[in-house]
Amino acid sequence: MQRIGVLTSGGDAPGMNAAIRAVTRTGLASGFEVYGVPRGYYGLIEGTFTPLGARDVGGIIQRGGTMLMTARCPEFRTPEGQRQALQSLAAARIDGLIVIGGGGSMAGAATLGDQGFPVVGLPASIDNDLHGTDMAVGADTALNTALDAIDRIKDTATSHNRAFIIEVMGRNSGFLALMAGVAGGAEVIAVPEIPFDPQTVIDAIREARRKGKPHFIVVVAEGSRWNGRELGDFLQQHAPADRFETRLTILGHVQRGGSPTAFDRLLATRLGIAAVEHLQAGRSGVMVGLRGNVIGATPLVEVINTCRSVDRQFYEVARILAL
Repeated sequence: MQRIGVLTSGGDAPGMNAAIRAVTRTGLASGFEVYGVPRGYYGLIEGTFTPLGARDVGGIIQRGGTMLMTARCPEFRTPEGQRQALQSLAAARIDGLIVIGGGGSMAGAATLGDQGFPVVGLPASIDNDLHGTDMAVGADTALNTALDAIDRIKDTATSHNRAFIIEVMGRNSGFLALMAGVAGGAEVIAVPEIPFDPQTVIDAIREARRKGKPHFIVVVAEGSRWNGRELGDFLQQHAPADRFETRLTILGHVQRGGSPTAFDRLLATRLGIAAVEHLQAGRSGVMVGLRGNVIGATPLVEVINTCRSVDRQFYEVARILAL
């Protein structure tokens, strides 16, 4: 193996640049030529490969987003798109590939691996919904961004004696909502994995008022059965007699950007090094990940076929802490 490629795919996540940096410099130190693939799987199909040197990745560890850019590529899901990508890799004499991204990106990596091309996945997703790693790159930064917003909104909620609904990202995963809700002291948390009755919010608001609470915070995952806007509409329709003013804040894509935390920089670095080491050792078709404090690897087929859910016991703890 002489040449390796690296790409970022799917939604951007803080720490992707740190992972690119680690892959590039570890690869160079191991004697490889390293090539970046702009715009994810689109770059593979189009055959655009950019040589990366140590200086090309200098000064990027603190930057959010991804220097290689990213995209979702429906064309790669087709046999023709995959055939073209493999032809491009062969034409550029790329011997192995490291894919940085979330679930869809790992599915694409698995497709390449199934066709005999050496590939290693590196989990980067603010949703933190990937099996095979306790934390994906970017999740910690997004969590801290959401938490900072919750803390700020709670100041206003207390000042005005209001209820606030705060919707966070996460697609079909409740990780961000649950963790941010617990760390931010939310009274109610709604996640996709656990059934949720909006009437419980009205009951909880009444109980909070009875106890003299000056604020009420609901954290809702965007993929929940009742998203933030729907829940807000429900409260307006069914709890007007309470006269407890309700406001909605949808955090949206602000959670994706920004400088990565120290945790995400270190995790991305460790995973980037491990990804190169796996390729070098001939261990392909896997995704590197963090289990406890140890970096290991999980077969990509297992990663993409196993659903990860929030910790239901921790969800129950959140309800107790909200008393």
